Amino acid sequence: MEVVCPIDAQFTQQISLLLEPPSPLQVQEYFDELTTRKQFQGIQVKPTNDHGKGVFADMDFEEEDLVLKDQMLVGMQHSSNKIDCLVCGCCFRFIGSIEVQIGRKLYLQNLGSSKDACFNEKLELLMSERLELPHSKKFPLPAVINCPGGCKEVYYCSKSCADADWDACHSLLCTGEGSKSLSSKALSKFIQHANETNDIFILAAKAISCTVLKYKKLKAASNKDKDREKNKLSDGLGNHNFSLLLKAWKPILMGYKRRWWDCIVLPDDVDVSDEASFRMQIKQLAFESLELLKAAILDEECLPLFSLKIYGNIIGIFELNNLDLVVASPVEDYFLYIDDLPEAEKKKVDEITQPFLDALGEDYSVCCDGTAFFPLQSCMNHSCCPNAKAFKREEDRDGQATIIATKPIKKGEEVTISYIDEDLELEERRALLADYGFICKCPRCVDEEA
Repeated sequence: MEVVCPIDAQFTQQISLLLEPPSPLQVQEYFDELTTRKQFQGIQVKPTNDHGKGVFADMDFEEEDLVLKDQMLVGMQHSSNKIDCLVCGCCFRFIGSIEVQIGRKLYLQNLGSSKDACFNEKLELLMSERLELPHSKKFPLPAVINCPGGCKEVYYCSKSCADADWDACHSLLCTGEGSKSLSSKALSKFIQHANETNDIFILAAKAISCTVLKYKKLKAASNKDKDREKNKLSDGLGNHNFSLLLKAWKPILMGYKRRWWDCIVLPDDVDVSDEASFRMQIKQLAFESLELLKAAILDEECLPLFSLKIYGNIIGIFELNNLDLVVASPVEDYFLYIDDLPEAEKKKVDEITQPFLDALGEDYSVCCDGTAFFPLQSCMNHSCCPNAKAFKREEDRDGQATIIATKPIKKGEEVTISYIDEDLELEERRALLADYGFICKCPRCVDEEA
């Protein structure tokens, strides 16, 4: 049965404008402004003949040089990872203390179990930081800051991060008493549905919330202008200021988009003959998520954003352009430090720390795991013989994308990364790259094919 969204039919023209690919000039101007504002040195986004746009070196880079640290547009920690790691909801650095990280994780994992009461008491002491572990002060973490809206879902490393996330998107997606959503109950249903089906919906909700809130700021600024009425469109696109909505939408506009149900990879257990049915089910799932989101944060002045076409394309951006969000755990660093202590001291310290390490097992080193959309990194094209890679250095302790040169890169040369494991054979690489909708023609693939 065909899925029908009334907003798609009501705002056909506006939706077409929102999804219209930007011109090369628009792309150039946007990324020039972005790189200048973010003070990125040594890179430039330019149109390419084969791939739309790409990132090019504006200076020479040596092997292992930092090419780029890219701040995410939107990002999230996977719901399944939230028990393992307590991180800032804005920058994704670990927060609290070594004691809080260990105590909280073990307590939540063992919630409802009949473990040793004495051990559970120690976990509570760790969580409340009334029990200090040896040498833990050598691994300081930012204090935990609560959500401004009072929800217990998101925490922060600082007031600046809390305020930035609140202003950017969380004020609409907070389930606390201070939420600006239409209904916290409806929002909870949306979040529950996303956690049970696909948490990429939460990332899409963040993108929509960012756009709505940015539109409201632009409109408030416009309304202070004495000539604000001149800015209103009068061509039948709607009573709200659609030009401001387009401006607020621009960061999403720049991302390569396809509808989610068209670009999602066909699972191995789905036969090709059932592909049409599978894609219709994915579309239905997106529609169900969108309806729940509309009940929670629908804004009458931004109705085109809540169309199924727009929602599907936003999710498609993340399906095609996302980079894993990974932040190394300080708990791993802590236990490695303990393991390297002189034997006599280690034996004494182990009496305190070993029971916690044993309880954590192999999961003691679990990192923060999520997904994010990075504006500049998403412009980097693929090569099976790349000259750069996403790689976190020892000092990289937040959620920014870090791109490192893997070989010398000359000024004017395109910076490329690999979307897949480049150590695979040609046919295996091509099979994986088919999910991205292109056949790689890099020098290595051309040589191997020949």
